[in-house]
Amino acid sequence: MRNPVISIIVPIYNMEKYLKRCLDSLLAQTMTQIEIIAVNDGSTDTSLKILSDYKKNDERINIINKENEGVSAARNDGISIAKGEFIGFVDPDDWVSRDMYENLYQRAKNGNTDIIMCSYYREFGTHSKEKKFNLPDLVTYEESEIKKTVLRKLVGPLNEEMANPELLDAWGTVWTKLYRADLLIENEIRFTNLSEIGTNEDLLFNIEAFYYAKNFEFINAPYYHYWRENNNSVTSGYKPHLLGQWFTLYSKIERFFINNDTNKDIQLALNNRICIGTLGLGLNTISKANGESHVKKMRKINNILVDQRIKQAFEHFDLSHFPLIWKVFYFCAKTRLAVSFYFLLLVIERLRKIVR
Repeated sequence: MRNPVISIIVPIYNMEKYLKRCLDSLLAQTMTQIEIIAVNDGSTDTSLKILSDYKKNDERINIINKENEGVSAARNDGISIAKGEFIGFVDPDDWVSRDMYENLYQRAKNGNTDIIMCSYYREFGTHSKEKKFNLPDLVTYEESEIKKTVLRKLVGPLNEEMANPELLDAWGTVWTKLYRADLLIENEIRFTNLSEIGTNEDLLFNIEAFYYAKNFEFINAPYYHYWRENNNSVTSGYKPHLLGQWFTLYSKIERFFINNDTNKDIQLALNNRICIGTLGLGLNTISKANGESHVKKMRKINNILVDQRIKQAFEHFDLSHFPLIWKVFYFCAKTRLAVSFYFLLLVIERLRKIVR
């Protein structure tokens, strides 16, 4: 096999149901000079056999078989052996359009770009929804603009950006991007273990990557297909320690920017993330995977809202840019109306399943 120009890292844990779809989409890429680093993270199903069967037919698949350590460690293991000029990440329950990596690579080469990103579809089984970015077809950011605007967007929203809380992490995913390998290797950029931060390992990774990037381009075209029907995804289920883990995440973000020059809006953006994050904390608490009674769940909701760090964040939280339903929701959080907040969470969870 010729040296790959793109290394695509796929962390895999018990994904036999979806893995073939993912691999088929990668092997069908119009960009043929790729390597697929498939990291089998201690799967107990037939994932490893599927990988082995595919490798027999295509030498571009490179299998790492290891004990289970989680998605962050799996991706880090992939980075450590990547041979490509660029590195991409794909989750094993997702898939990509045939021309995704060719289009991203050609644009990155033409612009001598450190990081390039596309948009994506959310796939629900019966239908798809494109994630809309209110931007031109192509946007280029140089180093000063990355530090002024893009880093702040990663940390959290300001002003009119707060109108749609579900867009909070639209910029922060790693699977919509290609990274110049030298950028990650020379700056020792790696993923933080989820046992420390609960979720959002992509966010910390991207904050570091963008901080060191000299340029960044965004192609406003949806090439990635993000599967939302997988209940076994790492983003599903109940996380009993999520509140403490998220404050570890926030502390790591604060420390990074304290140690590096940045603009004054970062702290307000992080403050807004903490407040908007009460939605995620609440949905985690009311999850069906949490088998506790309604009374116990309601007590946990109250504990979240009276947490001193969350109370302090809400003191500076501006509700004026939200549409009415979100104004009501976050007003209940801000004023610690735990019972109302709890029932609104139930409504939101119901609407997410019906409307999505």
